[in-house]
Amino acid sequence: MSLIETFTDYVLNRKSLKEYVEVRKTINERGEFNDEKLIQAEENLQRLKNENPEVYEGMYETLARIYAQNAGLTVEYPLDFIRQVLKMYQDSHTPKQICQEYRRMLEHYHHDV
Repeated sequence: MSLIETFTDYVLNRKSLKEYVEVRKTINERGEFNDEKLIQAEENLQRLKNENPEVYEGMYETLARIYAQNAGLTVEYPLDFIRQVLKMYQDSHTPKQICQEYRRMLEHYHHDV
C-alpha cells in the first residue's frame, strides 16, 4: 500500500493518526504533514469527539459526501480534511465554523477533465 493509500485508510476509517505516524515510518515515501501536525490533528479530533460530537460526525459526514461526489482529485480529500481539522482550536474560529467552512467545499470540487 502506498503512503497516500495508507493515510486515506486511516482518515476514512477514523483510525488513530498517532498510530499512522508510526506506520508511515515503514513506508519510504514523503507525506504531506510532519509528525507534529498529524499528532495535533489527532488531538484535535479526539477533543472534538469529546466536546462536540455533532461537529465531529458532521466533519466525517462531509468527507463521505465529498467522496460520494467523486468530483476531483481523490488524493486531496483526506488531505483537505486534515487541513480543516488542524484549523480547529486556533485563533477565534469555533469547530462549528470550521465544519461549516468545510461543508462549503462540497460546492467547489470540479471534475478532473
